[in-house]
Amino acid sequence: MKITTLIPALAVALLALVFAGCSTIGSRIKEKAAVFDTLTPEEQASIRQGSVGLDYTIDMVYMALGKPDHVTEKVTSGGADTTWIYNNYYQEYAGTHFVGYRRHMTYDAQSKRWIAYYVPIHEPVYRTRIEEIARVQFKDGKVIAIEQPK
Repeated sequence: MKITTLIPALAVALLALVFAGCSTIGSRIKEKAAVFDTLTPEEQASIRQGSVGLDYTIDMVYMALGKPDHVTEKVTSGGADTTWIYNNYYQEYAGTHFVGYRRHMTYDAQSKRWIAYYVPIHEPVYRTRIEEIARVQFKDGKVIAIEQPK
């Protein structure tokens, strides 16, 4: 096998390994199988659907929603609260942006010379958007509040 054909094959294999490591509900349930087996059938079904409820533990929320994007802690006279924040990241098309001119050359057979003309170049512009999809608040290891935008 030639080196030039081996390099793309290795790149594809590496990408497959990277994407195989992505966290899914099924992989998180396998990771926390001991906890999942102790849950009621209703709680197991809820976690498999990716939803959480009040009084769920940290492990139950992790299995249903995955690792949070941000974790905040708030300490008050009533105790400490931990909030897990989940975000959705996406690219939004914002139009085009002028980046310059591209020079084109054409030969004019009649005048026997090259003619240059310039064409404007516009590149698409995308902006990264972050949309908060859920906040799960814990106190003493149990869910006390779930916030989701309508």
